[in-house]
Amino acid sequence: MTTIDYSVWDHIEVSDDEDDTHPNIDTPSLFRWRHQARVDRMEQFEKEGSDMEKSQAECRRKLADVQKRIKELESAGTDDAKAELSRAQSEEKQLKKEDRSWEKKLDEHRREEKKMPWNVDTLSKEGFSKSVVNIKPEVKEETEEEKEQKHRTFVEKYEKQIKHFGMLRRWDDSQKYLSDNPHLVCEETANYLVIMCIDLEVEEKHALMEQVAHQTIVMQFILELAKSLKVDPRGCFRQFFAKIKTADQQYQDAFNDELESFKERVRGRAKIRIEKAMKEYEEQEKQKRLGPGGLDPVDVYESLPEELQKCFDEKDIQMLQDAISKMDPTEAKIHMQKCIESGLWVPNSRTEEEAGDKEEEKEEGEEKE
Repeated sequence: MTTIDYSVWDHIEVSDDEDDTHPNIDTPSLFRWRHQARVDRMEQFEKEGSDMEKSQAECRRKLADVQKRIKELESAGTDDAKAELSRAQSEEKQLKKEDRSWEKKLDEHRREEKKMPWNVDTLSKEGFSKSVVNIKPEVKEETEEEKEQKHRTFVEKYEKQIKHFGMLRRWDDSQKYLSDNPHLVCEETANYLVIMCIDLEVEEKHALMEQVAHQTIVMQFILELAKSLKVDPRGCFRQFFAKIKTADQQYQDAFNDELESFKERVRGRAKIRIEKAMKEYEEQEKQKRLGPGGLDPVDVYESLPEELQKCFDEKDIQMLQDAISKMDPTEAKIHMQKCIESGLWVPNSRTEEEAGDKEEEKEEGEEKE
């Protein structure tokens, strides 16, 4: 079982107002004096460190000048240059020794700083203001076209790795895989995983969708943590795993709530996509069915009176003629015109067919004669 190391909290100075004082002492004044004294000590300590850094920087500047002068004197070759070269080399040696001395003092100063107890002033101090590696540089806002191209390029290159991450289940496996492939810790991976979840839900692979959804929220939490800390996501994903594996119930509940909410959104998006696909399919099928006049035979059939529908069901022409003769001529004409334009009724086809049969019989009779 993983345990939390609480030793880091062992040397925290308690707040001034927690101290017991004598009732005859002006407590607020005492607190102010103590606080001011502590602030003065901190400022003096920081000033000492700053002065040492400036002194070391000045020493290194002089050293760089001397080394540059030594190179110039070595190429001169005159007697005066040789004498000057000797003095310059001696000065270089002294400056290197001085630089090592400043470095040693600064190391000692840093060790002392780490030993200093935390207090109400240092606890609330910004912890990431001096980060050089992880602070994200200010960049211009990308256009939608640039974002789309960036996403497409990234997916083409790393699609296989993203899918592998999406199938992982254990915290340790996910952390190790991101450690081996830190380039995956980015917005493009999260976006692809969202699309992957919707695709799986559309394909009715519900269990697999829920697994990938879990990894999607893992990536989203890492990105949110990086945003809150103002650091590169690749530099803080280990913090997320350390936090989630040792988190209290409240943090776990927050993660699980977000996961369940995300899965519901995925199901909703998948439903919309399926409905849209069905509408597009039905429209394509309708276009294929359209008759010579541009009408849909299904729509026309459903608009016909029941007695006419029965005629088409039975494919009985005589029944159709009888039904038409009993209807109002104007209404009958409208219905039959729609049938022709939709292809339900092809005019004169039967008459032409009968005429063709008679012509064939006539030709056969002539041949026999």
